[in-house]
Amino acid sequence: MMNQMLHLDINSQIGSCTPLAAMHIGTMIHNIEVNPGQGGKLVRAAGTCAKILKEPTSRYCLIKLPSGAEKMIDSRCWATIGMVSNPSHGAQKLRKAGQIRWLGRRPVVRGVAMNPVDHPHGGGEGRSKSSGNHGRCSLTPWGKPCKSGYKTGPLKRRK
Repeated sequence: MMNQMLHLDINSQIGSCTPLAAMHIGTMIHNIEVNPGQGGKLVRAAGTCAKILKEPTSRYCLIKLPSGAEKMIDSRCWATIGMVSNPSHGAQKLRKAGQIRWLGRRPVVRGVAMNPVDHPHGGGEGRSKSSGNHGRCSLTPWGKPCKSGYKTGPLKRRK
């Protein structure tokens, strides 16, 4: 028994933290660094894991994240082998509104349900879609239009 334990590769043991360069294709990993020496940033949520798709032949290693996105990460970055525990965390059923408050999440109130002083969508009589802004489109809480084709991104150079 002890003879078999001596021949086990330390890199293949679940829970061991090693650089990506030392891992093989298909290894399930979590707690991945983005920059070497920065500390784990990616794949840390309950029940998640990423997969190594391409072995680091050069400086970068291709990894498939839980979202399905593929990302090139420096092969000097460290990661932990295995999957994060507690995969049933997302299946938890909250019994009452207070439980979500204990987690620090505050209630979400629609702007249309507020008064005009509290939100640009507020006010109006009854279930008024215009909310007191007759002829104007919806606005963000800061007064910027958020519908009707309003350009929000950086303006590209026009030809």
